[in-house]
This record gives sequence, C-alpha cells and structure tokens, in this order.
Amino acid sequence: MTDFAKTKSMFSIPAGMIYLNGNSLGPLPKSAQARVAAMMTSEWGEMLITGWNKAGWMGQATRVGDRIAKLIGAQEGHVVVGDTLSIKVYQAVASALELNPDRKVILSDNGNFPTDLYMTDGLIRLLNNGHELRTVNPEDVEAAIDETVAVLLLTEVDYRTGRKHDMKRLTQKAHAAGVITIWDLAHSAGALPIDLSGCNVDFAVGCTYKYLNGGPGAPAFIYVAPRHVDKVRPALSGWLGHKSPFAFDLEYKAGNGIERMRVGTPPVIALAVLEAALDIWDMADIHDVRAKSIALCDLFIKEVEARCPQLILDTPRDGAARGSQVSFRFTDSYAAIQALIAHGVVGDFRAPDTMRFAFTPLYIDEADVLAAVDVMKNVLTNNLWDTAAFKTKSAVT
Repeated sequence: MTDFAKTKSMFSIPAGMIYLNGNSLGPLPKSAQARVAAMMTSEWGEMLITGWNKAGWMGQATRVGDRIAKLIGAQEGHVVVGDTLSIKVYQAVASALELNPDRKVILSDNGNFPTDLYMTDGLIRLLNNGHELRTVNPEDVEAAIDETVAVLLLTEVDYRTGRKHDMKRLTQKAHAAGVITIWDLAHSAGALPIDLSGCNVDFAVGCTYKYLNGGPGAPAFIYVAPRHVDKVRPALSGWLGHKSPFAFDLEYKAGNGIERMRVGTPPVIALAVLEAALDIWDMADIHDVRAKSIALCDLFIKEVEARCPQLILDTPRDGAARGSQVSFRFTDSYAAIQALIAHGVVGDFRAPDTMRFAFTPLYIDEADVLAAVDVMKNVLTNNLWDTAAFKTKSAVT
C-alpha cells in the first residue's frame, strides 16, 4: 500500500499553496536539489568529460527509459529518453508511416494536443506524397478506423477535458484493420496504469515534466514494440542513434534496438532531476495512485457542483473514463483561474473557456481538495475574478 503522506512530504510546495496543476508541471522533488548539486560537483566538476564513461552519462537515456518502462507497462530495453515530445512524435509518425507504405491517412481526433497535429502536418508537407491528416471527434475515432488508415495517432487522455480513450479496444480495432498505432502518454504516464505490452501498442511517446515530476523542459521518451524495434528507420538520424557513434562513420547505420531512436546528446543535468523524481515513484504503486486519484476527483466534482453552481463540468463523471484531472467551463475562466492562483489555489486555463485542475495523490489529499473548493466558492460567489488585473493575459496561461 502506498504511503501518500510520506510521498507528499518529499515534494517542495510553497506554504499556503494548493497545487492542482501537476498535469502541466509537476512540483520539485526535494531530493532533486541535492542530486543535481552532487552531479554537478562530483561528476561534472571533478570528472569533466570523463564523466561520460566514469559516471555513466552515455547510458542514462536507456537506463532512465527502463525505469519509465515499469510505469507504462513496457518491456525492458524498449524505452529511451531524450529530446522533446515534439521530436518524439515526429520520429514515431515517420517510422510508423514507413511500416505502412501503401496507405496515406494518419487518423487522430480534434481533441489531440496541437503539437502532435502540427508535427504530423509538417511531416506530411515535407514528404509531399499524398498523405492526409484526418481528425474526427474523439467519440468517432473507433468508427473512423478502416483499411484506408496507415497510422492511428491518439493522446490517451485529452489535455483539455480529461476524457480517456480505451487504448486496448482502439489498438485491437486498429490492428484488425492493418493500422499502426501511436499513443501519446503525456497526460497518462504517472496518472494511471498503462499496459503498452498487454495492449500490443506499436509506438508510444510521452513527456516527463507533468505527472512524472521531472521539471520544466524535462526530456521526453519514446517506446517501440519489440516486433518493430530492429527494423524501424529513424527519420531523424542523429549521431547518438548511430550503431557506432565514435567510429565517426559518414554513412548512417542505425543503432541496435531502441538505441536507434536516440537523436541528440542526452541532457545529463535534467536526467539527474528525473532520476530523483523516479525514486519517489519507486515508493508508489500506480494502481493505488489511480484509485486515490479517482476518489479525489469524485470528491472535487461533488463539492464544486454543490458550492459553485456557476461552473459546468467538462470532464467525464465516470472515473474510469477520465484521467487524473477535472475540467470545468466558465465564461470568464481565465480571470477566475488568475484569481484562484492569487488566493493560493493553482490550476490553469485552456482556451476557450476551460478551468483545469489535476489531482496527483503523491502530493494532494482530501484536505487539499476541500480547502481548494472553499477558495473557489469565495472567488466565484464574490466575483473576486472580475478585475482588469486578472483579465490581462500573460504569455503562459
């Protein structure tokens, strides 16, 4: 049984703040500061370039990948960390298309995170070979899967509403139609149990700065199924994806297995932070996390609907049908969120009118939920959001 009181004590959250924004950026693990300081002093400071060998920096990308694999139901040796999520999406889509060369359609839904669609559209324009990005409503995805589709590209949990796709059912439907699957786990890794192997997923990608608490700009990861990993051709043929990078061969030869999906130099300092964050995950059972998350979200929905009738629920009421967040719609959502932040409750706004709140049991409990709703009732009932200062948009919303 996961000791959530203990995990909560391991995060640095400012006094007086209720942090309900872990679906955008997780909080700082207290141990990360010492971990990075030790790395910079004892490794970078003392070893300098010899740290690539002596401190094992070169192997970090796959070593950390194996730790993430445990959280997403992946086989050891099939996840690698590095670069950004946008790059990993590009890699996955390009490789998947080459596995299905006679088809031209990439199917997604119109609730997918824009960067996934942007990267796919950019790839299509570059290929200039008749490919089509086809988006449908999330509830229409299953019906849209047919023999014309080459690749199914979905984010398991909708970033705006929290709606959750059925990974196993949609992957089975896709494979029956000869479709290659790519799942974006940005809002599900660390939020709910995932079984990439059991669902027979082809590719998966995800970030580590949300529920995995790896810090701002933390590197992304990519998974390739065993049946594909030794034959996929990396679209981004980076030096570290080469079979023998220090042979300095002018001809690219793909590395063995998941190593071929490496691109640039691993971000060693960022990976040190991520390793500290994953130490906390080693203390948690993802099934306990999921059960607690559903209970916290249910409590939040019940309290908000009873005390803040101005808000309209925009997240599935059924816990099994959503991720680890709750979204409400409100005409002046942006201003309301800014007022909440000013009063110590941190959520965020997503256009056009959504207020998002994440419930991460590693550091959020029932007392936090009830206290947050107290603040929400005060802000909304007394129109504390209705000021010019709260309505002025910042660069990040």
